[in-house]
Amino acid sequence: MSELALQMINIHKKFPGVYALKNVGLEVREGEVHALLGENGAGKSTLIKVLGGIYLPEEGDIYIDGHKVAMNSVRDAKEHGISIIHQELLLVPQMTVADNMFLDEAPDKYGYIDRKKSRKHAQQALEEMGVDIDAGAKVSNLSVAQQQIVEIVKAVRQRSKIIVMDEPTSSLSDNEIRMLFEIVRNLRKKGTAIIFISHKLEELFEITDRITIMRDGELIKTVVTKDTDREELISLMVGRTLDNYYIRDSFEKGEVVLKAEHLEQEGTLHDINFELHKGEILGFAGLVGAGRTELMQALFGITRLQDGNIYVKGKRVNINDPLSAMKAGIALVPEDRKLQGLILENTVGFNMTITVLKEFIKGIRVNRKKEKGMLDTYQKLLGIKTPSYSQRAGNLSGGNQQKIVITKWLAVKPDVLILDEPTRGIDVGAKAEIYSIMNELTKKGMSIIMVSSEMPEVMGMSDRICVMSEGRLTGTVSREEFSQERILSYALEGRTDEGRK
Repeated sequence: MSELALQMINIHKKFPGVYALKNVGLEVREGEVHALLGENGAGKSTLIKVLGGIYLPEEGDIYIDGHKVAMNSVRDAKEHGISIIHQELLLVPQMTVADNMFLDEAPDKYGYIDRKKSRKHAQQALEEMGVDIDAGAKVSNLSVAQQQIVEIVKAVRQRSKIIVMDEPTSSLSDNEIRMLFEIVRNLRKKGTAIIFISHKLEELFEITDRITIMRDGELIKTVVTKDTDREELISLMVGRTLDNYYIRDSFEKGEVVLKAEHLEQEGTLHDINFELHKGEILGFAGLVGAGRTELMQALFGITRLQDGNIYVKGKRVNINDPLSAMKAGIALVPEDRKLQGLILENTVGFNMTITVLKEFIKGIRVNRKKEKGMLDTYQKLLGIKTPSYSQRAGNLSGGNQQKIVITKWLAVKPDVLILDEPTRGIDVGAKAEIYSIMNELTKKGMSIIMVSSEMPEVMGMSDRICVMSEGRLTGTVSREEFSQERILSYALEGRTDEGRK
C-alpha cells in the first residue's frame, strides 16, 4: 500500500451561525486519484480551501508526507506542494502559456525575466507531459481543456505532490475528457496524489481509486471505487435511499402538440423531422457537436431557420425570435443557467417573474400582493430553497438556481417546455427533485423536450429518444427499445470527423 501523501485530521471550520466542517478527516495516498463527493453545501469547497491555505480552521491538523504542517496562507500550501485547479481557471488570458507557467517566479536580481529561457523550459515541461501546446501561444486562444492542461503542467513543473481538480470536466467535450483522463493516469503512475471533485458519478467510476463522501459538513464514509456502486454513493450523499431516482410515470400517447417538418439551417441542421405529444418527455441524445442545442435555439427563435415548418397544436407558426416562440407556446431553459438563464446579481424574485412582469404592473405601480402570490405558488411547486425573494440569485445553490430558471418559463404557461441539459452542474439530490418536477408537469399536460448528455438520465426520463449526429436526426427510439448500444450507434452514424464544438 502506498504511503500517505496527505492527512487532514479532525478539521473544524465555523462561520457565523453555522459549522461548515465538523470533525472532518481525509487521507490521500501517493499515486492515488481520490474523489471528494457530496451535494452542494456538503463542505467540499470549504475543506479544499482549508487545505489550500485560504481558510484557517478552528481546530485540526494537516500532515504532508507524515510531517505536520501549518497552512496559514496560499503560499504555505504551495511551498508544501499543493496545487488547486479551480473550476474558474486562474490563468491570465492576455499572457502566453510560458508567462503564465512562470508567473509565480521572481525575476533575477536585476529585475530581468529571460522570456526565451522561460519559453524553452515551459515547452519542455509540456512535451514531457505529452501535451501538444505551443508555449508561446496566448492563453486566450486556447480551449478550456487546453487551459486546464496548462494549469496541470504548471502544477507538475512546480513539483506539486498533491493536485486538487475541482469539477475539471464541466465544460469539456468527450474527446477532451479522454485527453484529461490520460494525463491524470500518467500523474498517478508518477506518484502524484490527486483529489478529484465531480458530480458525474460515471467519471468517478472510470478514473478514481477511492471516494470520500461528505454531507452537511461531515465525513460520511470513504469507499473503494471498485467495491461500491451508484446506488450506494447516492444513498451516502443524500442520507436516504432514492428508490425512484428517475421518476417517470407511464405515458399514454396523446395529441401532437409540436411538429417539425424538414427543418434546415445552413451548416448546422439538415432535414429535421419529429413530433412531440401531449404529456410526453421527448429526449434528445447525441455526442458533442451533434446539433441538439442548435436545434433547440432554432425552435425558440434565438437563431433563424432557412427552411422547414413548425406546427403547434396543428397550427403552423412563424418563429423569428424568442418573443414569437413564447407567443406560440414554446419556452426554453438554456444549457448555461448562469450566462443565459439568470441575472445573477439580481434578486430571486426578479428572476422568477421577469418573463411576466407586465402582469403585475398597472400604470407605474407594481401589484406586490399579486406578485408574491405567484412567487409563493412556484416556490412551493418547485421546492425552491431561499432565505427570501430579495436574496441575490447568484448566492443560491446550482439546483435552486435551475429551479428559478424553470419557474421563469413555467410562468408564461407554455405548451412545450424545452430543457437543455437541465441537471448540468447540480448535485444528485437536486437532480432527483428536477426529475420529479418534470414528471409532475407532464401529468398536468405539459410536453417536454429534454436535451441531455448523460445516458442514464435521458434513458431514465424519456418516453422516446431522438438521436442526432452531424446536424441530422439519425434515429428515434421508443422506451421499450432503449439501450445504450442502440443510442450510441445512432449517435455515431454518419460522423466523419470530431464534430462541431
